[in-house]
Amino acid sequence: MTNILHERLAHTLAATDFPSLGEKYEGKVRDCYVDAATGRRTIIVTDRLSAFDQIVGTIPFKGQVLNQIAQHWFEQTADIAPNHVLAVPDPNVMVGTECVPLRAEFVMRGYLTGVTSTSIWRAYERGERTFCGHALADGMRKNERLREPILTPSTKAEKGDHDVSVSKDQLLAMGAVTPEHFERAEAIAYALFARGQKLSAERGLILVDTKYEMGLSPDGDIVVIDEIHTPDSSRYWFAEDYEARFSRGEEPRSLDKELVRRHLAEEHGYVGDGPPPPLSDAIRIAAAERYIEIFELCTGRTFVPDASEDPAARIAANLEVPGHAR
Repeated sequence: MTNILHERLAHTLAATDFPSLGEKYEGKVRDCYVDAATGRRTIIVTDRLSAFDQIVGTIPFKGQVLNQIAQHWFEQTADIAPNHVLAVPDPNVMVGTECVPLRAEFVMRGYLTGVTSTSIWRAYERGERTFCGHALADGMRKNERLREPILTPSTKAEKGDHDVSVSKDQLLAMGAVTPEHFERAEAIAYALFARGQKLSAERGLILVDTKYEMGLSPDGDIVVIDEIHTPDSSRYWFAEDYEARFSRGEEPRSLDKELVRRHLAEEHGYVGDGPPPPLSDAIRIAAAERYIEIFELCTGRTFVPDASEDPAARIAANLEVPGHAR
């Protein structure tokens, strides 16, 4: 696999351009095309990597991994809440029902951790004992399990801006979400997180924290959209040595993009201000290996990469985009 990853470094999917699919909305990682006539959203998961709310580079096969992990978890949680998925016609593509997103992200946390300035650990380290309306006990240590999972909503920042963690009361006072919608979304978030932690534990993983995005379907139902329990939206640790490492004051072994965050913060002092430093090939490959490993751990399946030299051409062919030949 290492040789394939090296070869793929020069052929990552950094951007897409398929105007015939509908109006384009470009996120940090996903390029979304909305067809108003059919009410469908085509989500193309690129290989872009976001850290500290900035695009810091591309990672081989990252889009395929994220898309297929999201597909797996949407299937595993469909009994808890409806989701937007209609089809997965390509390793990098998910087609879903177009929904109206709720103007908040629903962040679930199970541990006192994080490296960003807005993380729950940084707030605790500064002496804060209330985070997003939740009281935190004195005497806790970094990476310690919280007494119970907590929901810490955040505002949805525009591209290039930073999300802001807020309490339920603050979110409602802002008028971002109605009380009725928040109550339903809150119940879904807690249930999804419980399912995610349970199934992850069965695979030897700890689902540390995650974020959910939800929207209103054309019928007015709240549905889960975008992604779920992927390494981009979630933090995973290995369960087998968590307790031992925690007792020694060591960082848990992680399976997420925390590797890149730590590299940028500790090696370059970069935490999101200004242009990011370029990622080395070694870091890009190490990150790709982490993404692939978590796919295999989460799903129990071997990752089979589609090593097309031109992933954009493959996507065009699978979506039957006019004017594109593979």
